[in-house]
Amino acid sequence: MKKRLVALAAGAALVCSAADTNWPAYGGNQAGTRYSALKQINKGNVAKLKEAWRYDTADGAGASQTQPIVVDGVLYGVTPKHKTVAVDAATGKRLWQFDSGMEGNSPNRGLVYWSDAQGKNRRIFANIRSYLYALDAATGKPIPEFGTGGRIDLREGLGRAAEGVSLVLTTPGVIYKDLLIVGGRMPEALPAAPGDIRAIDVRTGKVRWQFHTIPHPGEFGADTWPKDGWTYSGSANNWAGMAVDAKRGIVFVPTGSSATDFYGADRLGDNLFANSLIALKAETGERIWHFQAVKHDIWDRDFPSPPTLVTVKRDGKSVDAVAQTSKQGWLYLFDREKGTPLFPMEAKAFPASDVPGEKAAATQMVPTKPVPFARQVLTADMLTKRTPEVAEWAKQRFAGFRSNGQFVPFTTTQETVIFPGFDGGAEYGGSAFDAETGLLYVNANDVAWTSSLALNGAASSAKSTYLTQCAVCHGDQLQGSQPQFPALRDMTGRTAAQLTAIIREGSGRMPSFPGISAKDLEGLVQFLLSGESKEGLNAAESTGPKYRFTGYHKFLDPEGYPAVAPPWGTLNAINLNTGEYAWKVPLGEYPELAAKGVKDTGTENYGGPVVTAGGLVFIAATNFDKKIRAFDKANGKLLWEATLPFSANATPITYTVAGKQYVVIYASGGKDKRGTPTGGVYVAFALP
Repeated sequence: MKKRLVALAAGAALVCSAADTNWPAYGGNQAGTRYSALKQINKGNVAKLKEAWRYDTADGAGASQTQPIVVDGVLYGVTPKHKTVAVDAATGKRLWQFDSGMEGNSPNRGLVYWSDAQGKNRRIFANIRSYLYALDAATGKPIPEFGTGGRIDLREGLGRAAEGVSLVLTTPGVIYKDLLIVGGRMPEALPAAPGDIRAIDVRTGKVRWQFHTIPHPGEFGADTWPKDGWTYSGSANNWAGMAVDAKRGIVFVPTGSSATDFYGADRLGDNLFANSLIALKAETGERIWHFQAVKHDIWDRDFPSPPTLVTVKRDGKSVDAVAQTSKQGWLYLFDREKGTPLFPMEAKAFPASDVPGEKAAATQMVPTKPVPFARQVLTADMLTKRTPEVAEWAKQRFAGFRSNGQFVPFTTTQETVIFPGFDGGAEYGGSAFDAETGLLYVNANDVAWTSSLALNGAASSAKSTYLTQCAVCHGDQLQGSQPQFPALRDMTGRTAAQLTAIIREGSGRMPSFPGISAKDLEGLVQFLLSGESKEGLNAAESTGPKYRFTGYHKFLDPEGYPAVAPPWGTLNAINLNTGEYAWKVPLGEYPELAAKGVKDTGTENYGGPVVTAGGLVFIAATNFDKKIRAFDKANGKLLWEATLPFSANATPITYTVAGKQYVVIYASGGKDKRGTPTGGVYVAFALP
């Protein structure tokens, strides 16, 4: 068999078979299908899978959520503090590591690989804080001709002062020819930069085109914003990832909500291109078509997942399509070229807002098929019955909520139920598609949250800063919402320097806040460290927008379990040819409940599935049980599972080296914030 040599940093060489199968991109390929034609590991032998190797990054605590890539026998990944590593994909031995000298701590879901046609110029693109680096794939060293010293600053060129912009790439960009197309994560409270989509020359780092997701005067969609909205509004950004139809030259871009995301009196109108799936010419950035899923979003209903390019049957013919999942638990399917819906949708009327200054959209487009993969309206008969005591508690709490389904505007008078919650439905892991069967696999959360709006008033500078910038996640009374958002009432053990660094640089899912002035930041830190903050806040004390979001309140029972009846998380198989479900199973368990016989509850899950020609769906994702599982892709039967060193809120990959198939998952923890440790370990499984 023909062989080829891949040079490595240490001067050694890895011998790879020409038949070896790579996993060269986030999502497995440009189409983001998370599909592998490999079948060495199959339904008949998957139960024999054993750990083949593990690589411990030994880089401290983390929650990187990374899906690695594999090219020619080398696995490229990210450590908890955002070092880039290359390891032998057959043994887990580290080959090189790139340390920028900066420490990253936000979610970092992966890297981008590019090579020229001859395979001589091979690059890895890595994001650390606001910087995008181009690294030599063989050595890990920055490529000097890219930008300045091998990197570019993504904060530049967005029409705002770079030092006041918070922007990182939680999800890597996509490659089209010699372009790297990127979005970015940024705050969804003002000040925030606009979420422009940019195409970067992979050789030089120069921006070749830029699409304004908040249109400038004269551009399509500008009339859906206030006249000068483009000068101050922000976000409408792509943080979830993209997909590329290389044959047609189309990049598909889902976007999130615009800032500020829960009270939109300063951005009245539909707000294109927030909450949209946009088809752009990959060569030029010109809009081909778009679909806006949420007009004037005041619920933080981002498109949370990268799209998946699929081929389906309609009237006996094959149709190339793009599938997009949502936080609501809805699946959208469009013709790739025309944007024509391939499942029916209808415009439905929804309630008006009763909050002064706000104007909710009168109608929203709702898909009527397939049926949602998460529950839609929380009713009293859907509350937890885990014990009689918590059932009574949930009943009393629920009686004070308003629960009328989707697109009910928040009010100031009571808590409104968001179900499925702010974290989906679908989330960042994406979907897997099997072209042979037409089945799309998507995992989902099925947990309720609540919130409301509150009137702002006069306040001290420190309290005002907290209420306008921090309370959206940590609550009016600094109470937080565990496990996602920690309470801030007791800062014992924290120093002013530590809090300042976290606010300036971000941490975990918390973005950085460079727009807070030095004076206001000093006051905010002292407020958090003072006894005054432990007493909470007067809900009427703030400046800024007239109304503010009171925080993310997960509906949990007194023992910390969801206060709705299971399932709390599911894995779903949907036939895209018919819109019908092939199967649905609970995904995940709480170990302590399972030990008491309360099994198959499902749990919140983050990270997606992979489907193979071997008849398998591999998925980790679950928050609490530290498991990776393999299911029969035809019927959802559990065929294999293994316990990981940490929970793996990431998507697995599969590939071959020297004819041997491996399945690899990155385990780091971070979503179970009940004192559970975190880390960063790549674990590989193979047949003995």
